[in-house]
Amino acid sequence: MDVMKYNMGQDVNMTTLHQGHVKATIGGLDNSSLPPVNSSQLYAAQPVRSMAIPIFSMTLGALSNIIALFILVKNYTRFRRRSKATFLLFASSLVLTDFAGHVIPGALVLRFYSGEVDSDSPTCQLLGGSLVFFGLCPLFLGCIMAVERCVGITRPLLHSALVTSTRTKMVVASLWVLAGIVATLPFLGVGRYSIQHSKTWCFINAGSQGNWTDDGFAMLFSFLGVSTLVVSLICNTISGASLIQARIKKRNCNRRAKSHDIEMVVQLVGIMMASCICWSPLLVYVSITRIQNCKEYAWLSLLGVRMASWNQILDPWVYILLRRAVLRKIYQTVLRKTDINKSKFDRWEISSFQSSDRSVVKKF
Repeated sequence: MDVMKYNMGQDVNMTTLHQGHVKATIGGLDNSSLPPVNSSQLYAAQPVRSMAIPIFSMTLGALSNIIALFILVKNYTRFRRRSKATFLLFASSLVLTDFAGHVIPGALVLRFYSGEVDSDSPTCQLLGGSLVFFGLCPLFLGCIMAVERCVGITRPLLHSALVTSTRTKMVVASLWVLAGIVATLPFLGVGRYSIQHSKTWCFINAGSQGNWTDDGFAMLFSFLGVSTLVVSLICNTISGASLIQARIKKRNCNRRAKSHDIEMVVQLVGIMMASCICWSPLLVYVSITRIQNCKEYAWLSLLGVRMASWNQILDPWVYILLRRAVLRKIYQTVLRKTDINKSKFDRWEISSFQSSDRSVVKKF
């Protein structure tokens, strides 16, 4: 028994010595063998944020709006009809605003990718204000275009008496001023612009609740956006229904005027649909975050602002592709293909009938 106790004690001592040697070795490695790691190396190991998406969006949006602006200016010099000229003036203002809304915020977003920016920096505040301004302006312009077309179709005499080129320019300038006033409210202490969770852009503060100025500013932005979409929907529905009713009753035999009205209403419906699809996620997100704190849906803010930026890309293409000349070519192409298929079908029916007739005669 004594021999066994002696052996067990010796094993315990050897185990203790072995553990101490391992700890000493690891400690020596920690203190001397491993190279020192500084904070710059830790930041360098983090993944680099790619600037491909904002550069692609800014370039595509700028090119699309330049093409649409060129077509609008060319059509404005060619058409002298008052209602068409007014619509083209509104559309040109919309495309010009969308162009600036891609270049200016896009340049500020690139600053976020090049370095760290906090919420109190001028870059963050300017980006938040520009996003609000260039977000409200297209919605305001699309709404006033729908109202103008609704009055021009349903009340043509009132439209011809009230709508002039000078008044149209004054209305556009007033809408720009209104959007500018709303965008500058955080600089006056009403609301705040803060950096968002992705650290690549700034927008309306969607953080902690309880500040009535932040809540009021966010709800004002959402209310204005939703209101313009609803008014556009109502006016475009009335315009479309009036054109269909006039078509059924065959009133106003001026086909050229009616074709222009149909073209403009189709373009307005396209602009309205693009605005509803692109802006609804962001407007809903801003409203929900002020009503209840939904941090788990913070990713929806980045998706919403990217979809909203695509609205400024789709607006010019709606006008480019939904012009009467383009629609006529599409209609003629489809009609030509239908006629070709119909003629082939007719020839097939005739040939099959003749062949069946011959077989019957032979059998007889």
